[in-house]
Amino acid sequence: MSAAADAAPLLIVGPSWVGDMVMAQSLCQLLHADNPHRPLDIIAPPWSLPIVARMPHVRQGIGLDVKHGEAGLRVRRNLGHALRKQGYARAIVLPRSAKAALVPWHANIPQRSGFRGEFRFGLINDMRVFDKTLLDQTVKRFAALAPATQQPLPAQLPHPVLHIDSAAREQLLVDFALSATTPIVGLLPGAEYGPAKCWPLPHFAAVARSLIAAGVQVCVFGGPKDRNAGAAIVAAAPGAHNLVGETTLADVVDLLSACTAVVSNDSGLMHVAAAVGTHVVAVYGSSSPAFTPPLTDTADIHTLNLSCSPCFERNCPLGHLDCLNNIAPQAVLASVNAALSG
Repeated sequence: MSAAADAAPLLIVGPSWVGDMVMAQSLCQLLHADNPHRPLDIIAPPWSLPIVARMPHVRQGIGLDVKHGEAGLRVRRNLGHALRKQGYARAIVLPRSAKAALVPWHANIPQRSGFRGEFRFGLINDMRVFDKTLLDQTVKRFAALAPATQQPLPAQLPHPVLHIDSAAREQLLVDFALSATTPIVGLLPGAEYGPAKCWPLPHFAAVARSLIAAGVQVCVFGGPKDRNAGAAIVAAAPGAHNLVGETTLADVVDLLSACTAVVSNDSGLMHVAAAVGTHVVAVYGSSSPAFTPPLTDTADIHTLNLSCSPCFERNCPLGHLDCLNNIAPQAVLASVNAALSG
């Protein structure tokens, strides 16, 4: 490869989900290690751009304002045409849909790498074999696209890392009347995917009450859709700080880094917490920690491995949600206390 081509920027078409976008940072680390001088840009939906902005090694996030499941053909065409002047030598398309490959195609990027998925021959001209057995985790599927030619995965993949704005974090602690010298535990009761990922709110509240009684600060985090969940937890655990819907995603990145530990469903914020170095106590129901684990060395996983789980359904098909209801608050609390003590 010529020196000019080696320095040409690379475009990544990122995933839609916040958690998946965090995991894509492992791919960015591999690309940077291969060529530290090559600029990396990421196409992302507007809600994920604050995550992209905190990714080391990424030059810029490029917004693609289309809704989940929307074709947005004109928007994708216009963005692709606008990107032609950037001189990208290669694009990596992480989603497996045909529409995800349209922007690099419209941008006339010479090499467009991606897995075989929906009918997109021609849109993707560097088609990779998709082996579910070998690529048994989301992060592996992203990382496998890093080399310019298909190669075996590295023995060890880097964990995602997000930049923390220390000054903003200090100001946020002041704004929300939180002490920087008293341990903080975050509760993350939401999961965009659906209710079958959500540990019962009374269980979250039980953990919160025990921690508050022990002098620990408890904060509930989430987006606008989680307002009712935040209100229910705080109502059942007086003294907890309800920050649900009161913060931007960038704020949450910084505040989660101030937490000693978090209790979380398998959600996007779980992956954010892992990427800022917070101890994660993760609760899994319909999904599997084998497929989307918190990518950190400091995590405790709670899952029951029932015969009916993981089912990967949005709602419990059997109607009982035993995979989550039967994970006792006391077991989760023990993991949190161990993190606080060590």
